[in-house]
Amino acid sequence: MRTRTLGTTGPQVSALGLGCMGMSALYGDADRAESVATIHAALEAGVTLLDTGDFYGMGHNELLIGEALRTAPAARREQALVSVKFGALRGPDGGWTGYDGRPAAVKNFAAYSLQRLGVDHIDVYRIARLDPDVPIEETVGAIAELIEQGYVRHVGLSEVGAETIRRAAAVAPIADLQIEYSLISRGIEESILPTTRELGISVTAYGVLSRGLISGHFSRDRQLAANDFRAYSPRFQGDNLQHNLSLVDALRKIAEQKGVTVAQIAIAWVLSRGEDIVPLIGARTRERLDESLGALDVTLDEADLTAIEQAVPADAAAGDRYPTAAMAHLDSER
Repeated sequence: MRTRTLGTTGPQVSALGLGCMGMSALYGDADRAESVATIHAALEAGVTLLDTGDFYGMGHNELLIGEALRTAPAARREQALVSVKFGALRGPDGGWTGYDGRPAAVKNFAAYSLQRLGVDHIDVYRIARLDPDVPIEETVGAIAELIEQGYVRHVGLSEVGAETIRRAAAVAPIADLQIEYSLISRGIEESILPTTRELGISVTAYGVLSRGLISGHFSRDRQLAANDFRAYSPRFQGDNLQHNLSLVDALRKIAEQKGVTVAQIAIAWVLSRGEDIVPLIGARTRERLDESLGALDVTLDEADLTAIEQAVPADAAAGDRYPTAAMAHLDSER
């Protein structure tokens, strides 16, 4: 497994991380046993970075990862690094009610995450979305205090813009910014990525397959369950879906010429963007994990990159990456 380092002060991690959200929430029902087996298979393959959020399934995902770590071989368990997002507030009905970045809340969230995960520290800790009522300096300062106390190792950020990144970095060293980045979500290239590179902050890129949209496995007639986030996502609706899947058709031709899958070429493109970028693959099964890991063996030369850019130009996607209400919480989009 190739490795990359999170920022100038962060840990060394596998070149691909495993995003575990879909094992608990937002993509329809998941198989718990298969989820645990997938985490075990990822660790066995050398994946060291596991990403979660305390609000994924209202704690379910952390408990799942805790179970997987507890039942993994000791050597694999010890190599695992866990990245946790916090701050999203939810109701018993699963609804979203805002974000809380107050210092007292930060420490409270961490206490519960440590218990659910069954670990004595969190490797990278980050608020999932900027709390508009709490300065980022206060939130990051609270994480810095947890680092001093030994409960957290590194500060991370999530979905924030260049100005917020600078303000946070003035308080404490930032290991990475977690943000969506894929062939059809390239907004970070204008100002956010130059800022992280200037400050020595890495990017852990989620949504590299755009929630399965550019995986090569999503069909035009697929029916989504009511508990699947994509049933309400603009890029999966009507004409938007038809347009976006036409981009996938163009990408498939390039993948076939190279003898790889659409998913592999999409992940390989993100890997090619720089050593400071670590893609998070959201595999929920061992089969999808194996396919995604195959992207590490895909080499893209200049001709390949040119062909990919022509097939899927920047800003080619139809529809926003989140519904309107969720877009309003993205500091990175302002």
